[in-house]
Amino acid sequence: MTLRFERNRREFLRAAGGLAAVAALPVSLAACGGSSGGGGGKTLRLVGVADQQKALDELTKLYTQAKFSTSYAPTDQVQTSLRTQLGAGNAPDVHVVYPGNGSAMSMAQIAQAGLLADLSGQSWTQSIPANFKSAFQLQGKTFIYSAGSSVIGAIYNKKVFADAKVEPPKTWSELLQVCDKLKKAGKIPIALGAQTPWVTQLISYALVPSTVYAKNPQFDSQMQAGSTSFAQSGWRDAFTMYLQLQQRGFFNDNPNGTTYEQQTSMVATGKAAMAVQVSAVLPDFRKAAANADDLAMFPFPGADTAANVWIPAGVVVGLGVSARSRNADAAKAFIEFLGRPENINRWAEAVACVPLKRDANSKIDPVLNPFLPFIDDNKAVPFMDQAWPNAEVQPTHFAVVQELLGGKTTVDKALAKMDETYRKKS
Repeated sequence: MTLRFERNRREFLRAAGGLAAVAALPVSLAACGGSSGGGGGKTLRLVGVADQQKALDELTKLYTQAKFSTSYAPTDQVQTSLRTQLGAGNAPDVHVVYPGNGSAMSMAQIAQAGLLADLSGQSWTQSIPANFKSAFQLQGKTFIYSAGSSVIGAIYNKKVFADAKVEPPKTWSELLQVCDKLKKAGKIPIALGAQTPWVTQLISYALVPSTVYAKNPQFDSQMQAGSTSFAQSGWRDAFTMYLQLQQRGFFNDNPNGTTYEQQTSMVATGKAAMAVQVSAVLPDFRKAAANADDLAMFPFPGADTAANVWIPAGVVVGLGVSARSRNADAAKAFIEFLGRPENINRWAEAVACVPLKRDANSKIDPVLNPFLPFIDDNKAVPFMDQAWPNAEVQPTHFAVVQELLGGKTTVDKALAKMDETYRKKS
């Protein structure tokens, strides 16, 4: 999920529609990469997203049955140039795949195009939780490997909170009070890097579980049936609350001119108190901080009663095998290796996510402990885009949030645009 470079929205939409003529850099030209892996066997070409590098660098070195030519790129470049490679027939053997159906490189979008190999026969697939199957499977077949689920919440600077004499809030009203105190203490309460498109969605995603799904768990199926809409739902409340944070001066100046990297730096250095983010980027925040232990996370509350707060917990970005790979058997063998319990735990620990199957050997980052009761109590829902029917709703969401923050649209118009895009056929 880490888009590190701003992209023209038109390019993103063209990529989301699966068009090959995209003005994007080849992944290999913009990525960090190298070769790894011990032993003999084939050399597998692997393209991952930047967030996966730490885990894959470790796991490719442990795997002795193949060698690897690896490269890693930010999400926006993967969403464009890699999708183009798949369509042109020169895809890598193993590559990043996004769960569900919400983007151009999502499992459903590329599997239904016949571009992903079936992984259903692998033993690790038996550990996929029932409520996550739609993120892994299309028509009953598994096409993506993922190590588990990450959460969206507030990454916060504990020292800044302590200096302002505030604690992580449990309700929306408490959150507003905490932000008021942080602002009076001379700190930016919430850093928002909305120039980086994917960051725009995170506050919506943090609020919608409470404003929508806690009240109507059947919302996704009702949307698919056409019996409700974004405009008729708690999405309206979430957008209104999002704007309330801005109107009360709780964001940094000019969020639309602030990047993800700047957002990260503001929290890590104590200029800002918190940022609503996905747990998978915790390593980036820790790397930017003088003391990584200063950072922690809490569920971002979207309800005025703590019992009604729900959280987003989505399957983390994973890997797939190209259906056109000449080394498909060797690539599948590597995925089978990744599916071993000890390797699922290694990956989950590297990206601060909750393992696909938790057991006594699971090493879960302690900062995620506040989120585990929500997962165990079935008060967690997948990231919203994983249930959307086409790859255009997500970039439309990015765009309307930027327009809301820039005062260029209204909540009514933003929701109408999302509804219009949702009803488009794939």
